[in-house]
Amino acid sequence: MALVEEGELVEVAVERTENGHIVGNVYKGRIQNVLPGMQAVFIDIGRERNGYLYAGELSEKKGGSGLTVGQEIIVQVAKDSIGTKGPRMTTRVTLPGRYVVLMPTYEYIGVSRRIGDKAERARLRAVVEKLKPPGMGLIVRTVAEGKSEDDIQRDCEYLSNLWRTLVARAKRVKAPTLLYRDVDLVIRLVRDYFSDDVERFVIDNSEAYGRVKELLNFTEPKLVERLELYTGREALFFRYGIDGKLAKLSERRVWLKCGGYLVIDRTEALTAIDVNTGKYVGQSNLADTILHTNLEAAAEIAHQLRLRDIGGIIIIDFIDMNTEDHRQAVLARLNDSLKYDRTRTSLLGITELGLVEMTRKKVRQDLEAMLYAECPCCSGRGHVLSPQTVVSGVIREIRQLSALGKLRGKIVVQVHPQVAEVLKPEVKRLVTEFARSLIVEAVSTMNSEAYTILHGRE
Repeated sequence: MALVEEGELVEVAVERTENGHIVGNVYKGRIQNVLPGMQAVFIDIGRERNGYLYAGELSEKKGGSGLTVGQEIIVQVAKDSIGTKGPRMTTRVTLPGRYVVLMPTYEYIGVSRRIGDKAERARLRAVVEKLKPPGMGLIVRTVAEGKSEDDIQRDCEYLSNLWRTLVARAKRVKAPTLLYRDVDLVIRLVRDYFSDDVERFVIDNSEAYGRVKELLNFTEPKLVERLELYTGREALFFRYGIDGKLAKLSERRVWLKCGGYLVIDRTEALTAIDVNTGKYVGQSNLADTILHTNLEAAAEIAHQLRLRDIGGIIIIDFIDMNTEDHRQAVLARLNDSLKYDRTRTSLLGITELGLVEMTRKKVRQDLEAMLYAECPCCSGRGHVLSPQTVVSGVIREIRQLSALGKLRGKIVVQVHPQVAEVLKPEVKRLVTEFARSLIVEAVSTMNSEAYTILHGRE
């Protein structure tokens, strides 16, 4: 899925059938382990990895006391498995509908912050306060703006019935069992994105098109005319120029229109973003040049976080600014640009070292992890041993074999062609040193760091 705003690619969603999206799924799980010291509970939900629950969210069971191994519990996936971690679970189940989100285990009333009109916010709050089932919570979604009480009531009734069905099933089955599976990517897009603000919803799959059309005829008939089945000969993403933009998502360097650039580096702990003036020299003084670059960078950083779906801790190193007014202007630009992001973000401010700290909610693997595999040559390091370093290793190993008296006959060294180019000038010297012939074989299929030393042949 690609979301395009004013001709600019702003979001991409990928769902692979082999690893599957399980955020939103509800399970009846069985507690496998309780670790009070870590305030963590590990739960068997019937998947390869156990889910983990922060026991601290159960205020009445602080540190996990009261929870026992073997106990069955209803939980929902809040975050997909990422890296070596299993999925994060929560007992605060949320069931999203078209206009509201039902919170059956948590009493709360909320209205989307994207609804800015105070009178409309008050109206919607009054509506859901009247419709809210006892002991449960409701959050009004952005698409509910301007909708009638009847529309919202139908959504509430559907979600309430869904929860009752889910609870009834939980009483009949044994853990671990999947009680509720969230809808697939296409239907989630309709539910979460397709509103009056969307001009066109283009699909290149007739089966998915039919499902979306059927759903819209029931929920939002007026949006059906904006639904389009693409039947062109070119691939849909190629037709709209998205393929080329996707290819750039793994690049560290992102150029700004002014000539400056960002460098985005991700580690297991955090994402670091560096801002540089690059080719931009400005038209007035240095302070204004730096401010202009930082302002443009702030907007682009918000765009890249959303586009690449980068979550977790994010540290930004803007170009040093000497005035407080300039620093606050850059922070304000970043904050304003983040408002377009549906994912929750928190801008924490500037540290004593001049670094901007922020967080972005992480619920799944980021886009790079979904689209790319670890490099088999460098094992994800981002660099490989230089040919000179590999050659040094080859020579050291030959010397070790010679010192142990294990060299027999001529020596054949198989290496990558780039390494062979560095090793060949050393052959004459090595033949003299070891008093035997040495042949270098360039093997294009070899890893650039690998080598094979053969000897004992005549």
